[in-house]
Amino acid sequence: MSRFVLVVAAVLLAGCPRPPAPLSGEFPPTTVADARSEDYSGGRVRWGGVIVETMPGKDATCFQVVALMLDSRARPRPNDNSAGRFVACASGFWDPSIYAPKREVTVVGTIDGSVSEKIGDYDYTFPHVAAEVVYLWPERTYAQPAYYGGPYYWGPYWGPSWYPYFWGWYDPLPRPHRRW
Repeated sequence: MSRFVLVVAAVLLAGCPRPPAPLSGEFPPTTVADARSEDYSGGRVRWGGVIVETMPGKDATCFQVVALMLDSRARPRPNDNSAGRFVACASGFWDPSIYAPKREVTVVGTIDGSVSEKIGDYDYTFPHVAAEVVYLWPERTYAQPAYYGGPYYWGPYWGPSWYPYFWGWYDPLPRPHRRW
């Protein structure tokens, strides 16, 4: 009986989503909004979001990121609710064509004060993160549903298509073929 319980526990634990190894660990619940309003310098954070701009410098590359909530795997959740923006700088050269705008990243590092810059004409205070890890997530792919017909469509193999067959009308729009 104890082996059965052990096997079931192992299967259940294997199904739990975990962050990738570079992003794992315990982090305080400090948000970008918290770091903008108070000084959290020296605090470790795991923040993520969507890249706005990648700025390579002489010795380091800085990323301006729109912060988003993270899911259980530490991947940014795509939504329209942002906690603000932050700047993360990592040593070395990080190619701006790979770390391009609208790509999702998760950053692990230490808060190192703040930086004031302009967004348009607005003066904005960005929390500055000295990044140890900048994890670039693969681009999301969304399934495109197949199109079978129009307002009179009843199914893929029966009934009328764009116009009812039994009315003798011609279907003016060819249907796309499915690739297998």
